[in-house]
Amino acid sequence: MSVTLTFLGGADTVTGSKYLVQHDGYSLLVDCGLFQGYKQLRLRNWRPLPVVPGQVHAVILTHAHLDHSGYLPLLAREGFRGRVYATPGTRDLCGILLPDSGHIQEEDAAFANRHGFSKHAPALPLYTRQDALSSLKQIRPVEMGRLFEPIHGWQARFTSAGHILGAASLLLEVGGRRILFSGDLGRPDDVIMNPPDDPPPADTVLVESTYGDRQHPAENVAAELGPALQRLAARGGVAVVPVFAVGRAQTVLHTIAQLKAQGAIPHSLPVFLDSPMAVHTTGLFSGHPGEHRLSTREVHAMTRAATMLETPEQSKALAHRHGPMVILAASGMATGGRVLHHLALYAGDHRNMVILTGYQAPGTRGARLADGEKTVRIHGQEVAVNAEVVQLASASAHADANQVLDWLRKMPKAPAQVYVVHGDMAASDRLRQRIEHELKWRAMVPEHGSTWPV
Repeated sequence: MSVTLTFLGGADTVTGSKYLVQHDGYSLLVDCGLFQGYKQLRLRNWRPLPVVPGQVHAVILTHAHLDHSGYLPLLAREGFRGRVYATPGTRDLCGILLPDSGHIQEEDAAFANRHGFSKHAPALPLYTRQDALSSLKQIRPVEMGRLFEPIHGWQARFTSAGHILGAASLLLEVGGRRILFSGDLGRPDDVIMNPPDDPPPADTVLVESTYGDRQHPAENVAAELGPALQRLAARGGVAVVPVFAVGRAQTVLHTIAQLKAQGAIPHSLPVFLDSPMAVHTTGLFSGHPGEHRLSTREVHAMTRAATMLETPEQSKALAHRHGPMVILAASGMATGGRVLHHLALYAGDHRNMVILTGYQAPGTRGARLADGEKTVRIHGQEVAVNAEVVQLASASAHADANQVLDWLRKMPKAPAQVYVVHGDMAASDRLRQRIEHELKWRAMVPEHGSTWPV
């Protein structure tokens, strides 16, 4: 029986990663992500998969970000009963991210119902916090580098991808074929995470292309963030910083701790981390010392760089404070969560600042802010944007195009086929061209829903 690969997400777009591998009557999903960004993409979350969840035999997660793990509660609720394999770090982060995702969806549905701006009556969450908690019971942790069998006769192994705690590349061997999934590749020069491991040999490679058409700037996060926070402090404004609770929040906290220690920004500048997810994630760094560059002292300084807020009451109390101050809150693309309330409150004042800390998927509020739009729609209302918008070009946790190519060059031999995934069309196609022209390998950008033999 042949091995086939179906692209149920992460194709033609940077979000919703789901790759279905089928062989000899068995089905396995590599990643189980939510679609984010444009409405037409988000609507895919509500459509049934072309495979019955109860007929999926196993799931393997490369890492915990919601565009790779956030569909899991719905898959389980709809009948998936198999095991989910992930690294210990990914397991720990899913325990934070997935219940919070369900809680936010419940809150957003309730808010829409109270204020009547949903087209659905009543608005319903995609899944609930309880759905997420139930799905966590199916996760089985597997250490980096250890061989395991997700399905009898199928062999798999994780190697470190950098990027965030627990993030892995995956080598899957089935039906005599070796398929390498890059996952989200971190940067070799990341501020806090270790560089990715070299890739093993494989017949087929799926490689991410988030930054497939660009290179990161030479300057570091501190060089960008320091002057911005100096300007903010001088004018007494409020900085709203949409952060990804896993990864970017910790990079920004670590950088702020460094800037204060160096005297590059006022030591008295108040900083608040208004995200239970980010607070709990920051606490995990002490328990996973082998996966990041930070010393025990630096981890301690990072955790003390901000006042940690968890309750809604603590979050709402920020509205009664005056600037200068810095508020870090999820989500990183301003698609939901507490950051929306802060944007609605502070985006209209020219003394204030919105600091975008990483990739902004097309169709998100973050992308519209980055594009300079003067209004954004939040909770059914148009909110004026007069605040200074700063986008940190150096804060990304993804490898850029040159770094991805360098990673591919380290493969012991050329694969038979490369699929360029997890990128906007322009980024994916540019990386495809470079793989074909510079490496002389076969490469293509698969279409969403397409199936190919391996």
